[in-house]
Amino acid sequence: MTTPVRILLVSGSTRRASTNTALLRTARDVAPDGVIALLYDALPDLPAFNPDDDDRPGAAVAALRRQIADCDAVLFCTPEYAGSLPGSFKNLLDWTVGSGELYGKPVAWVNVAPAGRGDGAPASLETVLGYVGATVIERACVRRPVGREAVGSDGLIADPIIRASIADVLQEMLRHLWGTAD
Repeated sequence: MTTPVRILLVSGSTRRASTNTALLRTARDVAPDGVIALLYDALPDLPAFNPDDDDRPGAAVAALRRQIADCDAVLFCTPEYAGSLPGSFKNLLDWTVGSGELYGKPVAWVNVAPAGRGDGAPASLETVLGYVGATVIERACVRRPVGREAVGSDGLIADPIIRASIADVLQEMLRHLWGTAD
């Protein structure tokens, strides 16, 4: 396949120094040939979901929906708050339920929490993605712990092992999209 695939990178964190967002910035930085990785950065701009506005969304929601529709796959990375998805991130997902942009869309996620922590967010995410009919690329859904000390002043992760692991996630997504996965 010669056409590059577009993977939208969506962080569930609004924190400026988020390790989740750092992982996705790094994913953009290490994207392999054949992948255009685009970072969605407008999570704080989304209004609270209101079903009454679902058919006439504002500009921020329309832009989100367009970005999801225009990509070939989505890679999520989200923290866990109170044992589940952060409210702002769940709000983003709620805006996609009725409009269907995630239906059939290949998706994956990376969990940056250390072992024994942060299991509620991916479990909740998997439930929501199943509800909206997304196609989960199981082999690309991984835990790659990232501590705050791993993020440089440029907002990227420099550790070569973590960077290679992130590149592997994108490669797995690419294999799925090109139909070359084992």
